[in-house]
Amino acid sequence: MYKLKKSLGQHFLKDEQVIKKIVDTVLQYPFKNLLEVGPGGGALTKYLIKIPGINFKAIELDEEKVAFLLKTYPELKDKIIHKSFLEIDPPFDEPFTVVGNFPYNISTQILFKILEWNNMVPTVIGMFQKEVAERIASKEGNKVYGVISVLIQYYFNVEYLFDVGNECFTPQPKVKSGVIRLRAVEKRLPVKSDRAFRVLVKTAFNQRRKTLRNAVKSLFTQEILQDGLFARRAETLSIKEFAELTFKMI
Repeated sequence: MYKLKKSLGQHFLKDEQVIKKIVDTVLQYPFKNLLEVGPGGGALTKYLIKIPGINFKAIELDEEKVAFLLKTYPELKDKIIHKSFLEIDPPFDEPFTVVGNFPYNISTQILFKILEWNNMVPTVIGMFQKEVAERIASKEGNKVYGVISVLIQYYFNVEYLFDVGNECFTPQPKVKSGVIRLRAVEKRLPVKSDRAFRVLVKTAFNQRRKTLRNAVKSLFTQEILQDGLFARRAETLSIKEFAELTFKMI
């Protein structure tokens, strides 16, 4: 067998009902290429590798888990990438769906990595710490609405699908979990540039208790800053308003 490694944020899913629910979610939209992030002991993998007519790959950092997977599922030969997800290039030359019970300690970093490949990834189905999943899905005006909410929702439509109880994992995590689905936005809002949008959003939320006028004053002329919109706080702005503001940046 294998050992669980806390250092890698490993909490393995064991509830078959939840596992099958995630697999059913994966199958709701057609795809040709599928990447599983952090297969661990193969709870999802054993079903994903049976999906007919697709190209499947899995990425796993833990050498012990790689050895276990290859021994348990010989059909995974040449399908496992033994690296950190945060350090790889896109594993397919064509668009691919991403699925995973993401390690909670790097789950937001995984999403930001996926944003770098946004044109290649039409769908993401992921298990997250419930608090993180809710933050990703939250709308303006919500106290947990922040950088990750705006940046992810600019590129993807977010659906919070269902909660997953602590008892569904080995070992049981101390936090609750939730599964979300991201589907690429068909027509993105116009922005001055992707970089300008990201700089504006990160700067605005860096001092979220301040008004925009104080938080982003380095990005706009004094004349533009007189607009009444700048009297508001970042958490009240919609993604559309952030996008429109990029055209007024210095």
